[in-house]
Amino acid sequence: MTAIEDRATRTGSAEAIAAELRATLRGQVIDRSHPEYEEARHVWNGLIDRYPAVIARCAGVADVVAAVRVAREHRPLLSVRGGGHQVAGSAVVEDGLVIDVSAMTGVHVDPVARTARVQAGARWADVDRATQVWGLVTPGGEVSDTGVAGYTLGGGMGILQRRFGLACDNLRSVEIVTADGVVRTASRTENADLFWALRGGGRGLGVVTSFEFELHPLGPQVAQALVAYRYDEAAQVLRGFRDYAVTAPDTLSPEAGLWCLPAEPVLAPLRSLGTAVIDLSGTFDYVDVQRSPDARFPAGDRYLFTSHFLDELTDAAIDAMVECDATRPTPRSLTIVRTMGGAIDHVTDGGAWAHRGARFNLSIDAAWSDPALDATAMGWARRSHAAMARFANGGVYLNFADVHEQADPAKVFGSAAARLDQVRATYDPDGLFAAAAARP
Repeated sequence: MTAIEDRATRTGSAEAIAAELRATLRGQVIDRSHPEYEEARHVWNGLIDRYPAVIARCAGVADVVAAVRVAREHRPLLSVRGGGHQVAGSAVVEDGLVIDVSAMTGVHVDPVARTARVQAGARWADVDRATQVWGLVTPGGEVSDTGVAGYTLGGGMGILQRRFGLACDNLRSVEIVTADGVVRTASRTENADLFWALRGGGRGLGVVTSFEFELHPLGPQVAQALVAYRYDEAAQVLRGFRDYAVTAPDTLSPEAGLWCLPAEPVLAPLRSLGTAVIDLSGTFDYVDVQRSPDARFPAGDRYLFTSHFLDELTDAAIDAMVECDATRPTPRSLTIVRTMGGAIDHVTDGGAWAHRGARFNLSIDAAWSDPALDATAMGWARRSHAAMARFANGGVYLNFADVHEQADPAKVFGSAAARLDQVRATYDPDGLFAAAAARP
């Protein structure tokens, strides 16, 4: 059998898949002739340009069950779309079937039990808006447009991580449609092996339809320190940040970024009157803090993120960071250091997340609008990533995996990789979701 014949056998007929889905789904079935196809195939990262054969935009759990059963019959390449915000664009598969739950955005808060039931298409803005009515939070994304599902399944680092842990640490249960088309609940007492895998084990375990999160009292107002320093003092400031971060209380999750304001000639005189220092520290609504970075990461722009975990932030590593950042290709590209530890390391049953014990995460984020800058921007991110590798512990954060590179399971999941394979074999013995599991 040739490769072309093999692919045709696996993907089946797009027409037959679409026809069966239309006969069973309450939601939309979008193929390449549909007027909404162009909008439906695009995700947050404008660098992703894939053409699925069929998109099943599910209206509820019954639609997801039906879509999985059609996929079992026809065996297309398969992906699952939640918020569609993941940098690598794993929500969209080329020439296959996308099971799209982005229309399932409900959030139900139980303020007495301090839990939230969140459908898999919701974004963190939806969760924050609902939970803050009661002065409650669960750790979410640093950009409020981030989808809940992919973020949580990949671990979920954020500004509350040292106080309350990762997003996956705050899961109480998960509702998921597995490869046999059965709706299962995974928790510490029910399908416990699946629940372990879903906490940081990433994609390819089925189609999650909702999450139950633990909530914590916080807000509506929170204190934030946000200070900008002169760029020529970057190394000195980063050393001071490092010295403070390693002793900071668990209630804080310090971050430092290498970034600068765009050079606008007309504003230059106003910026040369003295040492430019900006201090935006103060008390703000938690919802406003969560959505404040959104404008810097608009949908449709082009992004490539890479990252390393570091066991220590040495002077040599800081000098190398500054040297790499000096060739930053666009004004909105940046380098961020996030402080780990705290509640992340206090979890006793932490699921498949493999990076507890790391002290820092270093994220190299290329962001640009013009496709003509693709090679320049991606080249900078990858060169910087390679230059910083000697200071890293080898771990890879799944949610910041490179768009075009295959993530090594041993680096993403560490010692959990073998157990994850066993769980996948148990719940998906025929490899229906194998393609989804293989992508970042």
